[in-house]
Amino acid sequence: MNQAAMMKIRKMQKEMMEAQKRIEETVYTGKSAGIVEVSMTGAHEVKGVKISPDAFESKDDIEMIQDALAAAFQDCISQIEKDSQEAMGAFGNMGFGGLF
Repeated sequence: MNQAAMMKIRKMQKEMMEAQKRIEETVYTGKSAGIVEVSMTGAHEVKGVKISPDAFESKDDIEMIQDALAAAFQDCISQIEKDSQEAMGAFGNMGFGGLF
């Protein structure tokens, strides 16, 4: 492998690491049913959970709130996965032009 090819690979590795770091540091907010909001980083670290006070009309609402929390977490994870695929997909399309 020639030096130009190695430099191209190193540059691509650096850009991939920067993209991954950007995703890990981004805070995503997932929402569900208009009563639950979850914030977490791209590294899947939960930053906060907010539940609307309107959600507590009765004790029977607990199961609904639990389901809404799960949906809000899943919404965050879906956003993280989408951003990760978009960011990393750009590197898969770069090609190596016969470097190997």
